[in-house]
Amino acid sequence: MGINLNPFTWWNGATIGTWFGLRGKARIGEDALGNVYYEGGRDTAGNPRRWVIYNGSNDASRVPPEWFSWLHHHVDSAPDQALPPPRPWQKPAKPNMTGTAEAYRPSGALEKGGHRQAATGDYEAWSPDA
Repeated sequence: MGINLNPFTWWNGATIGTWFGLRGKARIGEDALGNVYYEGGRDTAGNPRRWVIYNGSNDASRVPPEWFSWLHHHVDSAPDQALPPPRPWQKPAKPNMTGTAEAYRPSGALEKGGHRQAATGDYEAWSPDA
């Protein structure tokens, strides 16, 4: 049985200090990925301070666009109240897949065999003598 390092490490969730700092702050909502959003206090410009507590690893690409706009004060109230419902043609937000098996790899990538399409002949290399 391993030791639970979550309260002491910042890269896989909130530390114990962050949880103590959120005391008295208002829980605004939760997104589909399980991230929880808080608001409370004021920053130096007088704007309300806003936080996200990630469910899992701390990766900013895991914040959906509607909650990103709330975190950065583009909308004043929670996204479910301020924004219209998503359109049927909209795809759900997807985190950055770099470094995973789902990462984009073009046809010339080594992971896909490393074979590029042949050059078409319309390219001429630069020469300093030209």
